Amino acid sequence: MIGRIAGIILHRARDHVLIDVRGVGYIVHVSERTAASLPPVGQAVALYTDLMVREDLLQLFGFPSMLEKEWHRLLTSVQGVGAKVSLAILGTLGAEGLGRAIALGDWASVRKANGVGPKLAQRVVLELKDKAPSVMALGATLTVDMGVPLVEADTGGSVPEPAAVAAPAAPSDAMLAARATSDALSALTNLGYAASEAAQAVAEAQAREPNLQTPALIRTALRLLAPKE
Repeated sequence: MIGRIAGIILHRARDHVLIDVRGVGYIVHVSERTAASLPPVGQAVALYTDLMVREDLLQLFGFPSMLEKEWHRLLTSVQGVGAKVSLAILGTLGAEGLGRAIALGDWASVRKANGVGPKLAQRVVLELKDKAPSVMALGATLTVDMGVPLVEADTGGSVPEPAAVAAPAAPSDAMLAARATSDALSALTNLGYAASEAAQAVAEAQAREPNLQTPALIRTALRLLAPKE
């Protein structure tokens, strides 16, 4: 199994990227969202990958985080969701948006992805609703900074030199949101709430105010979980 690809971008397209790894070029299929976030040709890149093996076909699918790769694995476990449909869903919603949609039972958001009809969108939400809380809770550990890949200088002159490596970047918004989600779910389940109702409350709180920090997210979720008079 090829779980990660790191090298130099030789070609970029809307749905795939060609990465040179020590003289071998790998075509990695990605979502449009991931493709748009990749550095330019000639720059270093690293993607987590999932290898699809068929009798007459080998295809690599790439993801910017382990969290997104895990959602891809769950999505493709649903009947009718192949790798390309999974990429379409993730490209439309992102990992955090998908988790929120499933926790809230919002199949209409899943339906917005190309190639997804209403019945399939409902099936995705129904089949993954019980699995969503555990993936959302792991988000902080699965959303990691892979860093810039180390590329050896001896490439025979066939690969452009990568640009100078910048200092490590601060945690991204996605990483901060995943960490807040994970901490809030942990706090709520420790208070005795079921994982599914905790996930729904956290997702609803984030849908109302996307940039809530952990303490505010917990308070908002607790208000949503409080018995209605």
